[in-house]
Amino acid sequence: MQTTPTRRKREVEVREYRISELLSALSHALDLTEGQPPGHTLRSTAIGMRFADELGLDDCARADLYYALLLKDAGCSANASPVAERFGSDDAVVKRARSTTNWTRTAACAGLAWRNAARGQPLFERLRHFTRIASGGHEMARELTRIRCDRGAEIATRLGFGDDVARAVRSLDEHWDGNGYAEGLAGETIPLASRIANLAQTIEVFFTAKGAQAALDIVHSRRGSWFDPSLVSTSQGWRQDHSWWRSLLDDELEARILTMEPAERVRSIDEDGLDRLTEVFAAIIDAKSPFTSHHSVNVAKYATGIARQMRLDGPTIRLLYRAGLLHDIGKLGVSNTILDKAAPLNADEREAMAQHPRLTWSILRRVNAFRDFAWTAALHHERLDGSGYPWALRADDLDPESRILAVADVYEALTARRPYRDGLPVDQALMIIRKDIPFRYDGTILSALEAWIAR
Repeated sequence: MQTTPTRRKREVEVREYRISELLSALSHALDLTEGQPPGHTLRSTAIGMRFADELGLDDCARADLYYALLLKDAGCSANASPVAERFGSDDAVVKRARSTTNWTRTAACAGLAWRNAARGQPLFERLRHFTRIASGGHEMARELTRIRCDRGAEIATRLGFGDDVARAVRSLDEHWDGNGYAEGLAGETIPLASRIANLAQTIEVFFTAKGAQAALDIVHSRRGSWFDPSLVSTSQGWRQDHSWWRSLLDDELEARILTMEPAERVRSIDEDGLDRLTEVFAAIIDAKSPFTSHHSVNVAKYATGIARQMRLDGPTIRLLYRAGLLHDIGKLGVSNTILDKAAPLNADEREAMAQHPRLTWSILRRVNAFRDFAWTAALHHERLDGSGYPWALRADDLDPESRILAVADVYEALTARRPYRDGLPVDQALMIIRKDIPFRYDGTILSALEAWIAR
């Protein structure tokens, strides 16, 4: 993996950004949280838009479907912690297993619960979690789905999409026969975009795991129960379109997804809109764990406070704001059994946690609008003496922006509540950081933080 980026000249002119390009690139972070392989959302979008083509949807309906597909998993981080807590297992593993299980059948649901209850734990612990899951039954599953879908709809609204997109996201897990979640809608009372998105994502999951023919066989077996019979019939005509199935796996898919956005409905945002989008994704990141509910927002606030105290220029302050909001996006790929653990992490867990800056770098560098700060955001755990992680960089490799972000991040972490301790008082947190000057942290930056706090 590349460990040092090519430095780009910081651009200060006002730009416009296609929101579809941003959501397509950021969808890789949502795939991580859902336990799906990279590109799941993009492949689901391509499948869903083929339905749009064959049904002859007008531009308005196509646009609503397109954005609902890109945002279908926007609420997925909101139920990660309760999934991990109730199953006692890696939330992403549980979610992936659930996506390939017909969980409306009692036997299949019981098998899912047993295989994923406290994975790798002693038998007593597995039995305890299994009993708890079984006693919760469908109500537990309904509640977990409601958390996810309501949050996804809220995010769609915050991003400026209309009610039809929000409703499509909220109703993603409804089934044709009324046995889905969260409201138990049935038949044509389920928004068409939801019916298509649910079928498209199921086709994608089984296509990736077992191939096209198996995927079409499985959705056919759920015709009239999970899925709209007419939509399933449409999909069965794709069996011999081998080149199209191959195209779902090629490297040009993300670029093609952008061409599927109806030309008359292309949405663009300006610099302020980009700030709002990063704020929304910060909320997605922070929702992953109840112990980080305001972490990203606070880091961005402290980083920009330091920058203003140091009289840095406007573009640098904006860069730090966005970097602070998104620095922990890689944590969407870390299990909540680690993030929420109330005891010291073991060696394997520490190693898994230490990889989240690599994931941050991998995700953010895909987004053209974020390349100016992707590397800065990824360096928040590096230290001046080389004792940081994951790259063990030293002072000469750390610019002022990354040093500011490191101090802002550690200060927020010390003063916030964590699973294993309460937040520390401000003076105590500053004293702990001061002890690591000049070895791990930059004293000038800490002084700026202290002055900003005092103000």
